[in-house]
Amino acid sequence: LAPWIPVVGLEIHAQISSNSKLFSGSQVQFAAPPNSLVSFFDASLPGTLPVLNRRCVEAAVMTGLALNCSINKKSLFDRKHYFYADLPAGYQITQQRVPIAVNGSLSYSLYIDNKMSQMVTKTVRIKQIQLEQDSGKSLHDDTRSQTLVDLNRAGVGLMEVVMEPDMCCGEEAAAAVRELQLILQTLGSSQAVMAEGQLRVDANVSVHHPGEPYGVRTEVKNINSIRFLAKAVDYEIQRQIEELENEGTILNETRAFDSKLGCTVPMRDKEAKQDYRFMPEPNLPPLILYDAKSLPANMNHQQVINIDWIHERLPDLPSVKREKLVEQYGILPEHSFTLLNEDGLAEFFESVVKQTQMKPKKVIGWILKDLLSYLKQHSLTVKESPVSSFLLADLLNLLERNKISSTAAKQGTTDLCCFYCDFQVLVELWKGEGKTPLEIVKEQELELLQDEKELEQICQAVIDGQENEVIIMVLG
Repeated sequence: LAPWIPVVGLEIHAQISSNSKLFSGSQVQFAAPPNSLVSFFDASLPGTLPVLNRRCVEAAVMTGLALNCSINKKSLFDRKHYFYADLPAGYQITQQRVPIAVNGSLSYSLYIDNKMSQMVTKTVRIKQIQLEQDSGKSLHDDTRSQTLVDLNRAGVGLMEVVMEPDMCCGEEAAAAVRELQLILQTLGSSQAVMAEGQLRVDANVSVHHPGEPYGVRTEVKNINSIRFLAKAVDYEIQRQIEELENEGTILNETRAFDSKLGCTVPMRDKEAKQDYRFMPEPNLPPLILYDAKSLPANMNHQQVINIDWIHERLPDLPSVKREKLVEQYGILPEHSFTLLNEDGLAEFFESVVKQTQMKPKKVIGWILKDLLSYLKQHSLTVKESPVSSFLLADLLNLLERNKISSTAAKQGTTDLCCFYCDFQVLVELWKGEGKTPLEIVKEQELELLQDEKELEQICQAVIDGQENEVIIMVLG
């Protein structure tokens, strides 16, 4: 039988980092009391009009440039009609016909067969990035058998990033989303915290045989975790293959991922195509952007958005940061990925390097094997680490000056007679009791003996106290 070829495309909604919503002055705040951040426009009261948020436009342009997109100097807003309780206007303002950015690309890397030393870089095409407003939130009260509506999120600015179906498994999808998340956080265009709904992923999945057209696709909606994304995509691929091999059919439907059961479940079918009745948004003029060449003379810069001005101020993207880490510190490329994938870890590493005489290649081992392992074991972030960069650098300096051995620092062994002690310098530091590594070493008498005469005296004392054992060993 011919092998099955999976096809995966993603639609990602990223909440724009902005103090106010896309078309109103209402504040944006996570976990605010229900319906406490709702303007007249958000509630769709008659006579209210949208006013476009400049910050949201700049964030979309910045993101488009970072993803190698072409920025449309003229983009349009449309109404997408559908009726739901948390969409008070009965339509969503989006950019269906002419979005703000098109034809980009995103490069991402992943390990081959989970081997940390073997990485491959792939590219997914970005079809478009469009500005649109978020809907509200329905809160289902099963006890009272009723649904309540919270409009705090209604009107919050979103960037929808539409990726072409260039991926073939959950691992690729997860790696692409993680790279996008890092880029958004680096730019500051979105905080992209998935746990707070600031980054939500819809995965379109289908399978087909080589040489045949793409199969019927299903859409797995609102995945809020990178780990769940990988699981959902892989499960859906396997489900479709098993269904087809058992002479079943794949329905064009929307599904959800049940993280507890580890499977996708049907939500609603899409066989009858929904008519969103797209129409131009009559209350918003075309969005006009400029570059250095098209910028009119004597134009007030506060009244326009200059694409070139934004491009010149783009920060170093994660790919550039990785290259600099490898070049500056001589670490392995795969180590640079780990440093950037963990929030704050690269800064922690560089801080340690600046404060210690130990070479960066040795420091990276302590950071990844000891610090990161401990943090993951205790479900802590880098910012929550009880061992600061200063304390770790202090410990590494003791090692470099041969004040202690690496076993005493890490595993709690002394070099005197090779007796194991329960105490561990690093473990004591994890306790966060405020002691310095040097204080801990002195308290536990873990300092390496540098005086040969003192060592000879200790050895002689041991021999003198164990004469019978010494005679047995000599006679052998």
